[in-house]
Amino acid sequence: MSPNICSNQMQVLGDVFAVWSPIGNDKINSDNITLILDRLLDGYDNRLRPGSGGAVTEVKTDIFVTSFGPVSDVEMEYTMDMFFRQTWVDERLKFEGPTEILRLNNRMVDKIWIPDTFFRNSKKSISHNMTTPNKLFRIMQNGTVLYTMRLTISAECPMRLMDFPMDGHACPLRFGSYAYTSSEIMFTWKKGSVASVECPKESMSLLQYDLVGQTLSSEIFKSNTGHYSVQVVHFHLQRKIGYYLIQTYIPLIMVVVLSQVSFWINKESVPARTVAGITTVLTMTTLSISARQSLPKLSYATAMDWFIAVCFAFVASALVEFAAVNYFATLQANRLKKRKARQDKLEELVTSSEDGDTVSVSSFASGH
Repeated sequence: MSPNICSNQMQVLGDVFAVWSPIGNDKINSDNITLILDRLLDGYDNRLRPGSGGAVTEVKTDIFVTSFGPVSDVEMEYTMDMFFRQTWVDERLKFEGPTEILRLNNRMVDKIWIPDTFFRNSKKSISHNMTTPNKLFRIMQNGTVLYTMRLTISAECPMRLMDFPMDGHACPLRFGSYAYTSSEIMFTWKKGSVASVECPKESMSLLQYDLVGQTLSSEIFKSNTGHYSVQVVHFHLQRKIGYYLIQTYIPLIMVVVLSQVSFWINKESVPARTVAGITTVLTMTTLSISARQSLPKLSYATAMDWFIAVCFAFVASALVEFAAVNYFATLQANRLKKRKARQDKLEELVTSSEDGDTVSVSSFASGH
């Protein structure tokens, strides 16, 4: 066989191996990962937490908020969509292999231990499952586990509306373990108490509020069954006043100004001043009712209620002023009329007496 033919055959074989070797490596890697997973789950008990009976399991958390809102004043709650991330170390899941990170789907979640985290002040929580469960699961070589899920949460937000509509609120989000006490599981912030909750400005589209910031803290919740580690996020909201300026404050001010116009109408024009006064009072009542529709039924007065009450006092006082002026003007007119009638009567009596004296003098003169 000639050397050229041998070299050509060797080149062809090299090209074949160059084409097929990645596929072979992928198959070897997938087989190795399958063996690693089988070895990890062999004898693994997902009913026991990491370090059960010994050290405390530390669960590091952080949150990425994808959208915030709406905020309901009537229900006193808010809704948010977020990626909730949890990280912990499970010594039983250490491995050695060709890859440093095992990127797995949500099916692996049911086979290992995960924290029983729940949101304490949530009214409704939704875990997204379209098109598949929105969960991310990764295992590192040192046994560190990263578990991320997409959630939509409606949580209660206690509000004090005394300064409405110039008010601000701190809406809390509290979460922790449902069954494990602080001696078994301790929650911490993964990136510290400043950067562990991310709220991008482009995803914060609130109509009535501005999200001015958030504060993070950790606390211990004490109950009859033990002490529990709880993470707390307070979202600070400041209400936008523009809507209420346009819909309530400016119309109320205009109504008060219009009610004062009746002072320039002639007091004898009773129908005109009556219609103006009653119309402004009814308009004020309608505006006050519409301003309260966006609020719950409160047992105390808000700042807007006091403003409406002052405006209503101005409008009502204009109507009362016209009624008082009309009443006293009528009394004065009646007095003047009676006085004039008495004067006319006296003049008639004087005139008649003078006529009588004239007649008697004339008859006496004719007798002589």
